[in-house]
Amino acid sequence: MTESRERSRRGRVRMSSAERREQLIDVARRLFAERGYDQASVEEIAARAEVSKPVVYEHFGGKEGLYAVIVDREVRTLLDVIRGSLSRGEDRELIESAALALLDYIETHTDGFRILARDSSVGTTGGSLASVLGDVADRVSELLAPEFRRRKLDPKAAPIYAQMLVGMIALTGQWWLDNRKPRKQDVAAHLVNLAWNGLRGLEAKPRLQGTHDLS
Repeated sequence: MTESRERSRRGRVRMSSAERREQLIDVARRLFAERGYDQASVEEIAARAEVSKPVVYEHFGGKEGLYAVIVDREVRTLLDVIRGSLSRGEDRELIESAALALLDYIETHTDGFRILARDSSVGTTGGSLASVLGDVADRVSELLAPEFRRRKLDPKAAPIYAQMLVGMIALTGQWWLDNRKPRKQDVAAHLVNLAWNGLRGLEAKPRLQGTHDLS
């Protein structure tokens, strides 16, 4: 062994199995966010972590297993964040909380959101961003239905509006991820402005105007 390699080996901090696992997850998360699943390789993950390829296989069984762990973690984190935002307040405050919660997640878990926003179904069940947002929309639908009844609107339409609300916030969040302007609070304020002021004027039986609605 050369002198430089010996110094490098001595300079490395020996990690426990749990610490090594977390290190590999952190390294792989950054790489998957940069390049996507297909373009990332076990070789590069191992090189960035300064370990051999067998170490990656030992902990995760391969790239697919490592990717699945990362996606599952991000799914749980995002769901916890948004569900928490929907557990308090009412009406406009809930919309504000949900919008800010998603933007907070994008800001603090940028790599994770980039991974979820891609096709993140490799090796997972229900691991795509669409499936996560679908779960959130179900929760929003449960909150909207009583309000629809109170306003004498059809509660069966609540899931439709829930999907629109969640989709609007999520797509705006993806746009904001790349622009980061205006500031997060201003983006959330504009989202709530559209959602809230539109909801206040809901028609009991909305129809398309002109020739679009031929029924």
